[in-house]
Amino acid sequence: MGNNIHPIFDRLLQRTDRENRLGQKSKVLWLTGLSGSGKSTIAQHLERKLYNNGFFAQVLDGDNIRSGINNNLGFSLDDRTENIRRISEIAKLYLESGVITINSFISPTRSIRQMAKDIIGAEDFIEIYINTPLEICEARDVKGLYQKARKGEIKGFTGIDAPYEAPLNPDVEVKTANLTIEESVDLIYNHLSEIIRIK
Repeated sequence: MGNNIHPIFDRLLQRTDRENRLGQKSKVLWLTGLSGSGKSTIAQHLERKLYNNGFFAQVLDGDNIRSGINNNLGFSLDDRTENIRRISEIAKLYLESGVITINSFISPTRSIRQMAKDIIGAEDFIEIYINTPLEICEARDVKGLYQKARKGEIKGFTGIDAPYEAPLNPDVEVKTANLTIEESVDLIYNHLSEIIRIK
């Protein structure tokens, strides 16, 4: 850190002050899975369920982040890594603000997700694997991305010509092939409810 930078974190309101004001313990939820797995839809419904139950959450989603703060990044491995690094720093700011952050990003490699976990802190990072088989993701293909990737119009597309490394020990695994959106959200919410509640 440069000699001209003097953080004042110790003089600011602390995370516990904000958590107590919001009546919750802040955490970073990290939804990972293939494109079309249902991450964004589950994140939106989870945010609403948390809100309806008295919690305050904020969704950070791939498309929204890439159209704004990360609009200068592409999809090379280096750019994907920088994308996740910036998102992790944003999520950490929300964490310190007492907010429950729902992050919805493919984040395709274990090393990228480990970097996010290291930035945020292992005790506050909840990895949620949205486990949807590739054939279901392709069948949905709401954005037409898989079709373009199969034709070679998109290079480095996760699951087609770039790898996706599934989490080995996620905190929550949601196998969406046999679950409704509501059941998927409930599975995550039930895992969270005691963790985020101030006793």
